[in-house]
Amino acid sequence: MHLNLTVDEVLSTTRAVRKRLDFDREVEPHIIKECLEAAIQSPTGSNAQAWQWMVVTDPVKRAGLAELYRKGWDRYVKLGAAVQNAPAGGKQSQMRRVVSSAAYLAEHFEKAPFMLLPMLPGRIADGGDTMGVASQFASILPGAWSFMLAARERGLGTAWTTIHLMYEQEAAEILGIDYSAYTQCALIVGGYSVGTEFKPAKRPPIESVLHWNEWHGQAPWS
Repeated sequence: MHLNLTVDEVLSTTRAVRKRLDFDREVEPHIIKECLEAAIQSPTGSNAQAWQWMVVTDPVKRAGLAELYRKGWDRYVKLGAAVQNAPAGGKQSQMRRVVSSAAYLAEHFEKAPFMLLPMLPGRIADGGDTMGVASQFASILPGAWSFMLAARERGLGTAWTTIHLMYEQEAAEILGIDYSAYTQCALIVGGYSVGTEFKPAKRPPIESVLHWNEWHGQAPWS
């Protein structure tokens, strides 16, 4: 199924879908493969095309990843307690909705019909030089985003997560990944969305984040 959205519609309405994932509807393998075919058309650093992609649909392995995610989520919530307790209004009100949505996903994580791990060869070392680290992630982020855009056009919802990376080595053991040879860069959960209508998100006006030829300071946004 294709929604026949325009390019601009896909770009402006591909949201992080959590509460509207259909946990009871299986996603056909060929649909996931079609989205990955779009993903591997993305640019990569030095045209290396060294990424690897792992799709996880096995219920036992999904449950194992969900356990790691929830363990990481508990840590993350404690670190972000100030955001959750902040007074409502403006941007904080939006953050409360995001936290509520993320908490729902953590609670139901293993129910996501599929999970996707984009990976790069080697270990992306902490404290590496900016150019080197940016180049490495530039070889995976465009492809992962292309996957999510292709999924949106096919009536799927996706959500980019990274919390499981707190326990990346344990995740590697669950999935049989050689931890020393590959770095997991994210854990994208996905499934058919409940309804296909999504609106553009509230974002700061472009004037508050745009700098033309020189830095003009940061304008407040609430």
